[in-house]
Amino acid sequence: MAAGAWKVKQDMPPTGGYGPIDYKRRLPQRGLPGYGLLAIGLGAFVFGSYVVFKWNWERRQLAFEDLEAKIATLPLLMAEEDRRTLRLMRHNFSEEAKIMKDVPGWQVGESVYHTTRWVDPRVEELYFLHPPKIHQQLYFGYSLSS
Repeated sequence: MAAGAWKVKQDMPPTGGYGPIDYKRRLPQRGLPGYGLLAIGLGAFVFGSYVVFKWNWERRQLAFEDLEAKIATLPLLMAEEDRRTLRLMRHNFSEEAKIMKDVPGWQVGESVYHTTRWVDPRVEELYFLHPPKIHQQLYFGYSLSS
């Protein structure tokens, strides 16, 4: 074969040219769009606020009921405390009468205060005849039943 015998056929574009090249990145959509997330967040906030306000209202009603119950039982508790105080004073006066029977001019139960008004007795006055263990329980806040 002689030189130049072969004819080279060059590739050419089709008539009208090639179409546009798609070079943009196309990823699949994942999750909700921003508006959807915003709507879900606002919905959760509104629902949570409703639950909190409802619970606060119910808690306020329960506290009001508790306060009414305390106010209703307060006179009874005060009367019981007064009865206990008078019972202790009567016991102390009888013991005082036994102890001081030989002292001339001694008046049992005479007030140390110079007034005609009622003065609540101190803890020392009520429990001075009791054992030291009960004194410690009263001074340090322990109950008498233990």
